[in-house]
Amino acid sequence: MKIHVRKGSLAEHATEAAVVALFEGETGLDEIAALLDQRSGGQIGEIIRMGDFTGRVNQTALLYTRGNIPVKRILLVGLGKRFDFSSDRLRGAFAKAAQQIRSQNIAEFSTSVNITHTDLPMERMAETVVEGVILGLYRFLPFKTVDREREDELSGLTILEQDDAIYKVIRTAVKTAEIIAEATNFARDIVSTPSNEMTPSDLATEARESAKGKNIRCTVLDAGQMKELGMNAFLAVARGSAEPPQLIILEYRGGKKSSPVVALVGKGITFDSGGISIKASEKMDQMKTDMAGGAAVIATVRATAELGLPVNLIGIVPATENLPGGKAYKPGDILKSLSGQTIEVVSTDAEGRLILADALTYASRFKPAVIIDLATLTGACVVALGDHTIGMMGTDDDLKREIREAADYTGEKVWELPLWEEYHELIKGDAADYKNSCGRAGGAITAAAFLSKFTGGYPWVHLDIAGPAWLTKEKPYIPKGASGVGVRLLIQFLRNWYRATEK
Repeated sequence: MKIHVRKGSLAEHATEAAVVALFEGETGLDEIAALLDQRSGGQIGEIIRMGDFTGRVNQTALLYTRGNIPVKRILLVGLGKRFDFSSDRLRGAFAKAAQQIRSQNIAEFSTSVNITHTDLPMERMAETVVEGVILGLYRFLPFKTVDREREDELSGLTILEQDDAIYKVIRTAVKTAEIIAEATNFARDIVSTPSNEMTPSDLATEARESAKGKNIRCTVLDAGQMKELGMNAFLAVARGSAEPPQLIILEYRGGKKSSPVVALVGKGITFDSGGISIKASEKMDQMKTDMAGGAAVIATVRATAELGLPVNLIGIVPATENLPGGKAYKPGDILKSLSGQTIEVVSTDAEGRLILADALTYASRFKPAVIIDLATLTGACVVALGDHTIGMMGTDDDLKREIREAADYTGEKVWELPLWEEYHELIKGDAADYKNSCGRAGGAITAAAFLSKFTGGYPWVHLDIAGPAWLTKEKPYIPKGASGVGVRLLIQFLRNWYRATEK
């Protein structure tokens, strides 16, 4: 879909449909809606007076102008009460509007992002609207063959603005939003792809392709190179699979040489059977999603380069499958990690923390100012926080605050869990330094406590995305299935980061 920003009035622009967002319970119309109402013979006011459209959250109503104006149709979409307005409400409303337009087999539509009397700056308003449209229209269709010709897509969106200064702001914001939203959809594609088509090698190929033509250096280490380094925890997990493991390293140097480095580490288990400690068969098909953290990291580095953010960014993704087999690692094994610390294997289904342990240690080689890891790490986090919230734990209060601020901006919910010393006591091993599992109680926290031992003392935050990475029920701008969670959050964190570090 092509997005155009043009100077002009929505009421005077020839279009198949004009989308107008209205607040609930307000009889007065803003300038743009009032002009459309006047030119269309009062249809907007009439449907509001009759109570057929109230403006409740994500409500839609389609009106036909009967040739009175160049706009063929008007689609009203509700924003809810004005005092409850937020960028997330706006994002969801335009996602629903775009979906409604598509369901009517309408090829293109137009709108204005100038929603008056709100606290959102115009730049953020424009970004939010475009994100809502692109994210809301996402569908994963590459493996569909039946009735594929019925899967129509929108061809274009035009945003109208008359003010010269605002027009320039909107044009810049639209480009930014397109990059961020497309990166999120890129992550969704990778996560949605079945594991027979998204092996560790395939994931490495995706990383290489995402780096092409950009200021990104992609390096992929094979099993032999990792063995020489001493990444025995990672390699132990990989032993049960015939698919070779890959350590993906993406380097984007957009900042000054003296600028600090941000390291992102994403779990890349392309299929997780649980290994010898095999999972129940129910929902095992969803275990293709266990690389959602890795997908988010690859997508974030790609978008950061496309945006040209002046930051130095390292993305590290340990990629492998976790399968049972004659060579698979076993409960009771003791592994010597890249850090030199030893790990007692209690459960082979606690494999994510093992590959992340070596990846986090490897990240220390870049002497980062901060390390952030993302992982679909524990079912315990889903039990604690449900499907809609990221669990956050870490060692640096400033870093946690910055991630919360970015999450508030993007609408991706983050909730901090404690990482007190009592939890660290639980991961101490009997025959080794640490054990990789210590039971159900506080499972998300003890997993984070384990990871903290491999961060090299650098400021670090762990984001457990096990809940929101894959949804069983769609949201306005998030489809059922892969959500792409973490991409927008990390990009916003990086946008805030360089502004703070340049002061």
